[in-house]
Amino acid sequence: MRLTETKLNQWADSIRNDFIQGFRKIAINQPAITVFGSARVKPDSDYYQMAFQSGMKLAQNGFSVITGGGPGMMEAANRGAFEAGGVSVGMNILLPHEQKPNPYLHDIITFRYFFNRKTGLINFSQGFLLLPGGAGTLDELFEALNLMMTKKSPRFPLVACGKSYWQGLLDWMNQQIVAQGLMSPEELSYIRLVDTIDEAIAIFKQECCDFSLID
Repeated sequence: MRLTETKLNQWADSIRNDFIQGFRKIAINQPAITVFGSARVKPDSDYYQMAFQSGMKLAQNGFSVITGGGPGMMEAANRGAFEAGGVSVGMNILLPHEQKPNPYLHDIITFRYFFNRKTGLINFSQGFLLLPGGAGTLDELFEALNLMMTKKSPRFPLVACGKSYWQGLLDWMNQQIVAQGLMSPEELSYIRLVDTIDEAIAIFKQECCDFSLID
């Protein structure tokens, strides 16, 4: 179906407004780490506690915590930062189910489009913490990795926490993608694998700096 010029203009205005309201609203005055993880975990799960401890320890070490603003591990990380007295930010997305803002946010943006939201998450962050998650978390992992590989973003710390969860994916990438020359070993090494949040924080404290997207 071919879109009319009117429909195209309406769509362009909607995308532009999504960007403008997000970038005007949020002001973060300290290094920020975006935490990714599943929206589907429950508060009594080990993964929820893992995310809660992550948010708390990041805040205690002087980092703002940004998440997608929803439930599950996003809520847990925001809650950890919130209860530790840190800065807790959510970048929410309008979805027909599963996603609604959690109550542990000092500031929130609600985006209509995923690509706008991911731009915001990357632009305001100095590092990414990847906790166990599904398709959305993998999407965000590969978006961040691709931006670094193509020099559209500086090389920021991209840390996957939980070897038992992530090791299989990295092994497959090495045995298939790298082995066939579709990615270099150096590019795969952009993903840092650790087993504890303390290891992740040590990387962030050593390597985080203040930067934004480059052209």
